[in-house]
Amino acid sequence: MRSRKSLLIEQKTLNWDTAGLMAGVDEAGRGPLAGPVVAAAVILDELNPISGLNDSKKLTAKRRESLFDEIRARALCFSIAEASVQEIDQLNILQATMLAMKRAVETLRLPPKMVLIDGNRLPMLTIRAEAIVKGDALVPAISAASILAKVHRDRLCQAMHERYPLYGFDQHKGYGTAQHLEALQMHGPADCHRMTFAPVVRSK
Repeated sequence: MRSRKSLLIEQKTLNWDTAGLMAGVDEAGRGPLAGPVVAAAVILDELNPISGLNDSKKLTAKRRESLFDEIRARALCFSIAEASVQEIDQLNILQATMLAMKRAVETLRLPPKMVLIDGNRLPMLTIRAEAIVKGDALVPAISAASILAKVHRDRLCQAMHERYPLYGFDQHKGYGTAQHLEALQMHGPADCHRMTFAPVVRSK
């Protein structure tokens, strides 16, 4: 199991003045039965806007991949973090999601003055924060965070598929599809599964 420090996956920074910076935060992977939950925090450059930002679920995979690279290249600062399967099982998925978000915000090299978070829950932060329902479709920085989190987690699922090809993680990304549930019944859970989730419990 990796250390907490290693859960910071990627970080791009510029040593610029941080006064008044706003970060957008979103997560990917609350619903699946396997793999970590991923959160991203992004501070965009208002003078270098990125066109086409939107809720990651409303974009094609090809468009998400393109924007993933563009966001990393043009954002002032970004961070991607995880909460592991073991932490999800220990804490529950909601608290693990809040933990991943907290890690993403706290590992931004440029500390924001305000954090806008998709949804209706806030992690414990020392920075002023606001939850915005459907923020991933309304706030560009949250849209950018949703894209980073989604693409990063999809890549983790591809890696899980290569390690555990019997489950089809490249197809369903860990969600409880008929294909995934059938594989669980046939083969039982792998160590990347969330052992406290009901369909996984039933497959043991």
